[in-house]
Amino acid sequence: MKQFIHFVIKEAKHIFRDRRTMLILFGMPTVLMLLFGFAITNDVKNVRTIVVTQYMDHLTQQAIDRLATSEYFDIIRTVPTSHEAELQIRNQKADLAIVFQQDFASKRGGVQFIVDGSDPNMAQQWTNYAASVITNPQNSLINAKMLYNPRMKSAYNFVPAIMGMLLMLICAMMTSISIVREKERGTMEVLLVSPVRPIMIIIAKAIPYLILAFGILVIILLMARYVLDVPLQGSLIWILVVSLIYILLALSLGILISNVAQTQLVALLLSAMVLLMPVVMLSGMLFPIESMPLILQYISAVIPPRYYISAMRKLMIMGVGIEEVTQEIIVLAGMTIFFLAIALAKFNKRLEQ
Repeated sequence: MKQFIHFVIKEAKHIFRDRRTMLILFGMPTVLMLLFGFAITNDVKNVRTIVVTQYMDHLTQQAIDRLATSEYFDIIRTVPTSHEAELQIRNQKADLAIVFQQDFASKRGGVQFIVDGSDPNMAQQWTNYAASVITNPQNSLINAKMLYNPRMKSAYNFVPAIMGMLLMLICAMMTSISIVREKERGTMEVLLVSPVRPIMIIIAKAIPYLILAFGILVIILLMARYVLDVPLQGSLIWILVVSLIYILLALSLGILISNVAQTQLVALLLSAMVLLMPVVMLSGMLFPIESMPLILQYISAVIPPRYYISAMRKLMIMGVGIEEVTQEIIVLAGMTIFFLAIALAKFNKRLEQ
């Protein structure tokens, strides 16, 4: 046991002495949290808006005032015709034009929206928000009670996704590179003939990354709560338990990649191709899985971050109990056992050759 502990300490010293590794481990989560929290957002704010004032009365002016005082729209100018408003949008000087028809005051309708549709999702959001503000004197969404995220902040959606992406990439990528580095330097053979069992050596190399992953998780949760103002509605203990299962899954994937790759570059490329692109595109991090083609929905079913991100959104944002994420836990635990069994089997097979 002492030799095993010495291996763990040795690996930890290697990690902490490498400044580039430490920068990746702790710099990347901080930067990504700030980027996704403040810069990369799909919140509706400061939409450049033009109002067509061909027909103007008291009620129309009140609707325009509500638009002007809302945080969603900036009325940059008024024009007399819808044609001129369309030209402003085509010239990239505005995002949205609102045309009040002559019967707006009498029928509380007759509103036309001319919108920049180059981004269909945002265009739809702008139109829905504008319609809500115009027809609702309280300046809030009509007949809509926004559960769990009343302010409709993108950070509520992105924080669990960032957790899933970072923990997967850091644990899997760094673990695989660490083991492959030993093979490149020729020191793995020396370690394998030591008194410590080979499987214990692999575990000893993974333990420091397990501890660092928990440290990164704590940093993300603290930034989410106190910097991005994202609530932690659910039990912190269950959040940590589910995260532990997910981290073990990521470490087992890292060990599996290290068995396949012979160089650090190959390990890095495999981690990026096998983990990064599927995590970003197919895990539900950025795009709803339900909106994907059926074949991609089937593929996403084998992407581990999909289940972790779903569990974290339920636990952190919705504040549900552990019984509501049982399915996600079972899938993650099953994947962990599966990948770990394959990784250890391939590792033992390589030793016998």
